[in-house]
Amino acid sequence: MMTDCDLTGDLNRTKTFEETLQQVIRQGGLCLMISLGHRTGLFDVMGNMDCATSQEIAARSGLQERYVGDWLAAMAHGDVIEYDEMFKTYRLPSERAALLTRAAGLKNYASHLQWFSIFGKMEDDLVRCFREGAGVPESVFADLQSNLTAEKSESDTNRLFKHVLPAVPTLIMRLCEGLDVLDLGCGSGATLLELATAFPQSRFVGYDDCAEQIQQARRTAEERGIENVAFFNRGLAQIHAIDAFDLITAFDVLHTQAYPFLVLDEAYAALRPGGIFLLQDIAESYHTERNLKQPFAPLLYAISCLRSMAQQNETSADSVSWGQEPLCQTLEAVGFEQIDVLTVPHDLLHSFYLARKPVTSAR
Repeated sequence: MMTDCDLTGDLNRTKTFEETLQQVIRQGGLCLMISLGHRTGLFDVMGNMDCATSQEIAARSGLQERYVGDWLAAMAHGDVIEYDEMFKTYRLPSERAALLTRAAGLKNYASHLQWFSIFGKMEDDLVRCFREGAGVPESVFADLQSNLTAEKSESDTNRLFKHVLPAVPTLIMRLCEGLDVLDLGCGSGATLLELATAFPQSRFVGYDDCAEQIQQARRTAEERGIENVAFFNRGLAQIHAIDAFDLITAFDVLHTQAYPFLVLDEAYAALRPGGIFLLQDIAESYHTERNLKQPFAPLLYAISCLRSMAQQNETSADSVSWGQEPLCQTLEAVGFEQIDVLTVPHDLLHSFYLARKPVTSAR
């Protein structure tokens, strides 16, 4: 029998949850507007200005004042920027610019918020996948990849040079001396081109299944006169090489593959004995309870839905159950050893997996 205390407790819990949902709606709108501020460059413009009116900010950014005014109002309401009621001016404080502008590098949180607009574009496809279990055309993922390529490549490159390469003993020295390197899912080649420039004695190859991205990579390499790099339009599970590379990298692409086990198997075969496989992927545990403490857990699970959509494009018998634990087990099952998981400061979305092919391989 329900007592008055029980009823009061239920009402209080309902009220508390209602307030939570109201905050979700408020923050959801703020996420989209912050993403707009990043993509239009408004945060970068304001980061180089002091107090300014809506008209002045619009003029400096080359954008329409009507829309800039609405965006500024949303940012002021969300306590992202400061608003002076007397002078009708807006200001982005330096301590906030340090987390919202491109100059912030790895600390730029605004770039992560582009994911929410992507999920909005794919909501109808996700609903259909929930009901039917089918996947979506690869062209959809190619379009999404092209939208994020510049941001993803810049962040990948920064993490790689500042945190990941120095964490692997002797790797930088060996790259200076000359290694054969393959990048799986190279996109438009930004990261690989920076590596090829930094290490001219090494030879670099990039594979990507998006023809438009490969064409762009080739054009950029030719324009910059970089000759120690080559790009090929090829599926990531179609390496078809034996003992050909000293280092193979795969940045944030394995979770979109219908046959990730086959990709790992091909990478293992293509590495020379003692070679290194460097994988960047979602910082997610297989165990739900361990992810509850992850501040970006809802976003990680949303990305996981996209991974499932990609895998359902084909009947995949070897798709791994995702998460750090099964991924490490899969790497070990393929034959890799000395598997390490690296984390990078200011990146709560990704982990780096470092695995080595035995010097004496049984395969």
